[in-house]
Amino acid sequence: MADPLSLLRQYNTNKKEITEIGDDVLFDEFSFPKTAKTNYVIIKSQPKEYYTLESLLFLLKNVHLSHPNYVQRAVAAKIPVVRLPDRKALLSYLNGETDTSVSIDKSAPLEMPTQRSATTLIQAKRPGDEVVGGEFKKPRVETEQLRLDKRKLEARLEGHKEITVTTDQIRSLSEAMTKEKIAAIKAKRLAKKKTTLIKVDDELEPEILEQRSFVDAEMDVTRDIVSRERLLRTRSSVLQSTGKPFLKNILAILQSVKAREEGKYKQQQPAVVAVPDAIKKKPEAPVAYNRYGQERFRGKEGKETEGFKIDTAGTYHGLSLEHVKEGTHRTVRRTAPSPSPHTQPAKPLRPKSKTPIIVIPAGSTSLITIYNAKELLQDFKFVSSDEKKKQGARRENEVLIQRRKDASTTVPYRVVDNPTRLQPNEWDRVVAVFVQGPTWQFKGWPWLLADGSPVDIFTKTRGFHLKYDDTKTDPNVQKWDVTILTINRNTRHLDKASINSFWTNLDKFMVKSKSGLRF
Repeated sequence: MADPLSLLRQYNTNKKEITEIGDDVLFDEFSFPKTAKTNYVIIKSQPKEYYTLESLLFLLKNVHLSHPNYVQRAVAAKIPVVRLPDRKALLSYLNGETDTSVSIDKSAPLEMPTQRSATTLIQAKRPGDEVVGGEFKKPRVETEQLRLDKRKLEARLEGHKEITVTTDQIRSLSEAMTKEKIAAIKAKRLAKKKTTLIKVDDELEPEILEQRSFVDAEMDVTRDIVSRERLLRTRSSVLQSTGKPFLKNILAILQSVKAREEGKYKQQQPAVVAVPDAIKKKPEAPVAYNRYGQERFRGKEGKETEGFKIDTAGTYHGLSLEHVKEGTHRTVRRTAPSPSPHTQPAKPLRPKSKTPIIVIPAGSTSLITIYNAKELLQDFKFVSSDEKKKQGARRENEVLIQRRKDASTTVPYRVVDNPTRLQPNEWDRVVAVFVQGPTWQFKGWPWLLADGSPVDIFTKTRGFHLKYDDTKTDPNVQKWDVTILTINRNTRHLDKASINSFWTNLDKFMVKSKSGLRF
């Protein structure tokens, strides 16, 4: 059975009439005394005290007033005042803006309503009746229908008694019914909802009909546009060539090669074209001197082939594959002499990079990741990886940070989270590694011991471990030679001191062990 607070919220949100008769408040057939306590706790009350139904009803009637004016009226009417800290949350709950409130005590004893008879209800709802001594007059004549309604209502309310119900006596739905029965009820309710909530066009309001006609018109236009579309390319047609049939050309080439190897190919004699004498005897035009083309003025007898008997007009056209391999034909294709290694300049070697490399963990639980490494090591500001992802940051394979040495000088550092992609000549440039704790982080590293211990790694590089100042240090990290850096969860102005400590330790290590790199 409902409590006074829930009934007051239900009637207020649904704009239903709440009737007051003397010292009682009527919610249809249920009646509560005005002094009935709800289960809404008054703020800072020791021991717990609860607002009365009368005080909440008076607040709803005077909600348009400012709080000082409301307090004056409540004091003048001798009604308990709703305190200002409770006002906003209480009104949000009573107006249906929130479903619950932290001030509602579910373990408080609930005030049960008094059942009202049909005669009293009818009398209460007749505005023309006069009041004598705080009670309505009974109608002089009761019709037969009225008496029948009265008996039905009294029979329905006969079994109810005034009892006190607490939340401890209320069982959950899962205890009272099985999961299969609950699922069946849900399915039945959804099926009924689909059949009862769908309205035909005649029952719809004019605004909904207008909206629906607009949507139908848009769908008709879209359908007309789609019907006139033409498919120009598909995934298969875009890969096909319309100019050259691939299969036909390849088969012709293969057949010609096979015919040549089997000796079935007949060499075609080139057609002899008669050349007029006038063209043969046409004198050549004199060529102007050019110091870059002096070879044209030298004799051509045996000089073009450097003394080798090479037919510069020869060709391999029409020969079989065996003749080409054996070189038995008298004509040889003109080939350019192979360049001498003594005359060809050597290709310049690519300079070795001196950019230091910093390795960070790839796990998402690490405080430093590829998402926030640049803000942390370059800008001295810690931003969590989850926050960077919400801002739309994309995951990169590696990050290049610029460490500022002074006002005009910066030094680049390469930050990677997948060291297995490093080339063998790049491992010498690894100067620092941020460890997370598990030893599987160093899988694939070149300096692991036979038992998989990464102890030797921290002699080749400088190890660091980043953690919150209120968390415990991993047991593996405590055994390794690494520097522990701490940051605060909420205080950001302390980040710079921690990162400065990182760069100071790294500079000392590079001066001692990696002095050939740029830092």
